[in-house]
Amino acid sequence: MSFLYELQQIIEQRKLHPIDSSYTTSLFNADEDEIAKKIGEEAVELILAVKGQGDERVVSETADLLYHVIVLLVQCGLTLESVEKELQRRKR
Repeated sequence: MSFLYELQQIIEQRKLHPIDSSYTTSLFNADEDEIAKKIGEEAVELILAVKGQGDERVVSETADLLYHVIVLLVQCGLTLESVEKELQRRKR
């Protein structure tokens, strides 16, 4: 199992068993629009990183973006597996 799938499981558990001090819980307590807004912010930060902030920053911002995308998938009742299947379907 890849770490992204493990991360998805952690995020799913946080949704089922919220912890008040958890950032992930705060995202779930907000609405879908707030999570989507955060994805937009992270995407912009990734674009800026690619435009000259160095590889370390690109990796960091990519990690932030992937995390928030997984949170949104979990909020919507979707999974990384469904995204993977779609990518495989497009490969054909």
